[in-house]
Amino acid sequence: MQYMLLIYNDEQAWASLSDEERNGFIREYFGLTNELREKGSYVNGAPLQPTATTLTMRIRDDEQLVTDGPFAETKEQLGGFFLVEADSLDEALAWARKIPAARYGSVEARPVLASARVRQPDRGCAGPLTRSGPISCEIALKSSADISTQPDGMA
Repeated sequence: MQYMLLIYNDEQAWASLSDEERNGFIREYFGLTNELREKGSYVNGAPLQPTATTLTMRIRDDEQLVTDGPFAETKEQLGGFFLVEADSLDEALAWARKIPAARYGSVEARPVLASARVRQPDRGCAGPLTRSGPISCEIALKSSADISTQPDGMA
């Protein structure tokens, strides 16, 4: 089963760290990524640009409204993610505990819908990514009639 680990932190606090402190956290992220890969649990992950680069779009009554910045004003901002393969929520939370931002921000663990399928470039759509699947892939969804609102194993 796949879990999205959404990483939230305070951009101002991150910016106030010394280069040495930031580099220490970055080394921890690289170490965690390597550990996830070694265990076959890494699917994907990336840091995000600061919220100053964000645009939010809404369409209401066929009118498009684009505004600068994130949708919500919060103390913590979405700063990145890991998409991991885990046998249970407990295993996903064990990975989430290892994310450095959990010590100064928060990490949300959310199951990926069972209807999500991974499109492997050389094999077409082959079902959910397994531990032996590719590191980089496209996500394709079944038709909307087939989409379940329950995560894998909960339908």
